[in-house]
Amino acid sequence: MAALLMPLAASAQQAFLLPRAQLEINNVAIQAEVAATDASRSYGLMNRMSLPENQGMLFVFDQVAAPCFWMKNTPLPLSIAFIDPKGTISNIADMQPLSLDAHCPTAPVLYALEMEQGWFARHDIKAGDKVKNLP
Repeated sequence: MAALLMPLAASAQQAFLLPRAQLEINNVAIQAEVAATDASRSYGLMNRMSLPENQGMLFVFDQVAAPCFWMKNTPLPLSIAFIDPKGTISNIADMQPLSLDAHCPTAPVLYALEMEQGWFARHDIKAGDKVKNLP
């Protein structure tokens, strides 16, 4: 029975191996996992305990909208930047671990970028700044 379960476990892990994008904001390079499917966007950074420096997750939506985010099952404190189709950050919010509090964009967006909490502030990145190399 154990031999039969091993391939299933391996395929479940591979289902969430996401493509990566090399982004840039204010001359700071970011390595971002790209969540561009319903399944990968729903799972997001759940169950992660840490992120390496300058790494995060870029959520790519099918159309411009105002998606809200919460932190259920996410123990890592995160900051999120909401990004319009032209790559301009509309707003940034800090999100508390394991919370159901909603964090929403102030304008319609096509992207959202999650980084470890405080990352944007440490790099003096704020609303109005541009994100380069978006997919």
